[in-house]
Amino acid sequence: MSAENIQNVDYRRPPDELAVAHEEAEGPQQSGKSVLIKCLIALGIGLGIYALPTPENLPPAGHRFLALLIPVVFLWVSEAVPIGITALAAAAGLILLKIAKAGDAWQPFASPAVMFVLMIIMFGVVLNEVGLAKRLLFYILKIAGTNVKRLSFFVAVGSTILSSIFHDATITIIMIFAILPIFHAMGITANKSNNLSKFFIILIPLAASAGGFGTLLGGGRNPLAVEILAKYTLEHTGTAVNIGFLEYLIIQFPICIFTAVATWLICYLIFRPKEKELPAEAKMEDLPKISGPELGVTLVFAAAFVLWTVTDLTGWHVSVVAAIALFAFCAPGWISFKTICDKFPWESWIVFGAGVSLGGAMLSSGAGKWLAEQFLPLLEGLPKFATYFGMGLFGSVMSSMMSNSAAVALSLPITLPLAEMMGMSVKSVALLAPITTSFIMLVIGCPPTIIAYSTGYFTQMEFVKVAVPWCLLLLVIVVLSVLVYWPMIGFN
Repeated sequence: MSAENIQNVDYRRPPDELAVAHEEAEGPQQSGKSVLIKCLIALGIGLGIYALPTPENLPPAGHRFLALLIPVVFLWVSEAVPIGITALAAAAGLILLKIAKAGDAWQPFASPAVMFVLMIIMFGVVLNEVGLAKRLLFYILKIAGTNVKRLSFFVAVGSTILSSIFHDATITIIMIFAILPIFHAMGITANKSNNLSKFFIILIPLAASAGGFGTLLGGGRNPLAVEILAKYTLEHTGTAVNIGFLEYLIIQFPICIFTAVATWLICYLIFRPKEKELPAEAKMEDLPKISGPELGVTLVFAAAFVLWTVTDLTGWHVSVVAAIALFAFCAPGWISFKTICDKFPWESWIVFGAGVSLGGAMLSSGAGKWLAEQFLPLLEGLPKFATYFGMGLFGSVMSSMMSNSAAVALSLPITLPLAEMMGMSVKSVALLAPITTSFIMLVIGCPPTIIAYSTGYFTQMEFVKVAVPWCLLLLVIVVLSVLVYWPMIGFN
């Protein structure tokens, strides 16, 4: 395809489609009867849990929280009603059932983490609108080729490794908007999604999430786990166990290679594309000279990456850097803020806000601590593999319903004393937590999956179909790493 012919191929969505098809994220149309039945089932589940006697050591607010949480998760996964509506109803339910005050229930929708995700998704709209998505695709295809297996493997490993250094949400938005032009050129839209599009759009966020634990830069859960370990060992032994940057990298980063390969494998097996090679419509042999807006956005984006990397030195929150970058995108007229708002998937942002709100309520109501106290002691006396796997599974389940940092903060104060009582390495248990909380089973579990879901190319049930076996497989890989690799390098 010549450079002249490329101009005739529209690698962006047509003007009448949003760059991110949030209207498709609601899932397929359902009959009124189906919706009513699902809503009644959710209501029945909630009333059934609420009617049960409050277990010992579970605060009444925690009991009410569980009676709200389970129906909400059911409605989200079944997509009985638009997930944004369920998200708003969940926050309202926290207030109605007196689990949280109104301010505490709604404040997380504008929390720093949620606002950062909002702005990162806006970055994706910018990349698409100025034409950088097409250019990114050109270089990816130039390096990886057009063979679907080879290209997807490159994308998976690349997403995992990059996410160990940069924020996984940033890597997800770059990769997804680089890949979307392939589907647009092939006529694959959100409402005509097939195995090829589902494979790539689900692969990218899972691969990115699977790498966030690789270095201390990959996410807040990593330095948090190191900090909790140092405080715990200082209090109980008088000597703090400090894990430095290089030591942490040696301990954790090699595991990323295995999680990347396993992520690619499980996604490929479940959504095996029938296409072996990308068709001619998706290939590009040349590109026109980079435009002013493309160059400007690239430079601003690169500067944002640098600033994100040194936030420990500057003290700036990542959302501050994102806001400055958006200002720099719009001020010169490279893109209008109205265009960004028009093409932004607001529903996804609302769902993530609700997830953070529910996660906070799980902690404040005492439900999270109660669940940990009920489940984790059951692991006592089991073989080491089963114990580590059980601890990891608990972290994954909690992380699927709250931020991974919150899941680490919730679980470690319980698992570290338990590990010491069982004669296990507290260092291993502490550094296991940031890994396993990277693996989630629900779309609401982390920013990368929310970003991918906002494109509308897959349903929540399709995501769960992949995420559950993916999570279980990666937990096995991680536990084997704890038992085999860590002792090999003298860490136990």
